[in-house]
Amino acid sequence: MDGLMLHRGAELIGRQNLPELVTPDPTETHVPIPHHRLVESVLESLAYRKIEVTRDQYAVSPDGMNMFGFLQVNIEHEGVQLALGLRNSHSKQFSLGIVAGYRVFVCDNLAFHGAFAAITKRKHTKHLERELIEVVSVGVDRIQRHFDKVRSDIDAWRGFELPDGRAKEVIYDAFIGRGIDAPQHLGKRVHQLYFAGVEPAFFPRNMWSLSNAFTSAFKELDPIPQMKAAESLQPFLAQFN
Repeated sequence: MDGLMLHRGAELIGRQNLPELVTPDPTETHVPIPHHRLVESVLESLAYRKIEVTRDQYAVSPDGMNMFGFLQVNIEHEGVQLALGLRNSHSKQFSLGIVAGYRVFVCDNLAFHGAFAAITKRKHTKHLERELIEVVSVGVDRIQRHFDKVRSDIDAWRGFELPDGRAKEVIYDAFIGRGIDAPQHLGKRVHQLYFAGVEPAFFPRNMWSLSNAFTSAFKELDPIPQMKAAESLQPFLAQFN
């Protein structure tokens, strides 16, 4: 579950076309950050740390006021690749934000999820406009440090062997016990993916494979319920470590 999802009219746009978008004039209390300037600041900060972007996507609302982005980078561990989500608004609809994790979700309906918030609730003021490069740089540093924890979590879950009976108990507690914020009917789908799935991601009998079964089942949900389910999953599974 990662990347951009567009459900409210936003359209994909190339990175090279972002500078063509109009940035509104500033006011006393709101200083819009050009969409392309935010993206360029993130790219420069990553490049300074020798982090390469391997895939990126951008989308803007029909009026050009809101921008959403997804960047996958070459920081990975055991085949799991780190990604960043970012968003920027000229209309005060939301603050500038950057999230990161190995599962990142950005949608034009304002669903915005990652394992870690690098920048959040930064209002578009003259201070942010002046300090954007520094703010982004600090956010990228946080992302690098956080990925050490991501590696640790992945290793712990892959080393957490699950007898079949225990895996069934976890699924039961998640859906029947309401341990996660997801419809109960998905419990059957998680069970099917984990115990009868044909993809290698579900073969090992461990907590990592089970988490993959959960997140794959969540893809059947609409964006907002999908994000809520994903947000509730990690703390639920963490209690079994």
